[in-house]
Amino acid sequence: MLHYAVVFLVIALIAAVLGFGGIAASAAGIAKILFVIFAVLAVASFLFGLIRKG
Repeated sequence: MLHYAVVFLVIALIAAVLGFGGIAASAAGIAKILFVIFAVLAVASFLFGLIRKG
């Protein structure tokens, strides 16, 4: 999932450089959402791992 967030971030940067503001904003929004989902799942996985071992 982090891979897709980085891909959308790169798409947003390229679109912004080329002047496509709407596409850049949409891609950046998708990248932000995917990163937040990744972060939540990573923290949950870490906590469940600690609980299972402890």
